[in-house]
Amino acid sequence: MTTDIIARLDALPLVAILRGLTPGEAVEVGEALLAAGLTCLEVPLNSPEPLESIRRLRFALGDRAIVGAGTVLTPAAAREVAEAGGQIVISPNTDVAVIKAARAAGLASMPGFFTPSEAFAAIGAGAQVLKLFPAEVAGPAGLKAVRAVLGAEQRVYAVGGVEPDSIDAWRGAGASGFGIGSAIYRAGRSAEEAGERAAAFVAAWKASASR
Repeated sequence: MTTDIIARLDALPLVAILRGLTPGEAVEVGEALLAAGLTCLEVPLNSPEPLESIRRLRFALGDRAIVGAGTVLTPAAAREVAEAGGQIVISPNTDVAVIKAARAAGLASMPGFFTPSEAFAAIGAGAQVLKLFPAEVAGPAGLKAVRAVLGAEQRVYAVGGVEPDSIDAWRGAGASGFGIGSAIYRAGRSAEEAGERAAAFVAAWKASASR
């Protein structure tokens, strides 16, 4: 199951971070982002009723999207995400217990890291994708330095401060993909505007990939 999720992520490795999303708007926003070309949606657990939003997105979008949770900080939370139908667990930190709980529940795991020690701890615990966070602090130079000690096959997403016009620089430093928050969605933003912003990132990714 997780192999399929990772393969689908590889096709368009952009994760929309929907912090502040409410259940009542979840499906409308999700449909707008899918129409823009995004296929991976993250509902942070510090959003209002996040598990209900995940349930609604999974029911409405089915196999058209990968739906998961962010800000997953405990093993119990990882299990709750699985029970709600989530497919991927994303965290801001490296917690071996959370990574193992996600994998045991059949979910893909994307923990946050900032140092090589955290990166290797996460890989050792079974994480399939690493999330450099906060990426705007490390910068492309920081990612490039970490890349020197990670295997070329290791997926590393840059999360925090990424804009469409910075994708080329991040990819040049070794980013495999990106997590994008307020540059696409923030609480109160319309589904239409979120879709327009998502489309700009999809276009930037495709343009970068073609070069």
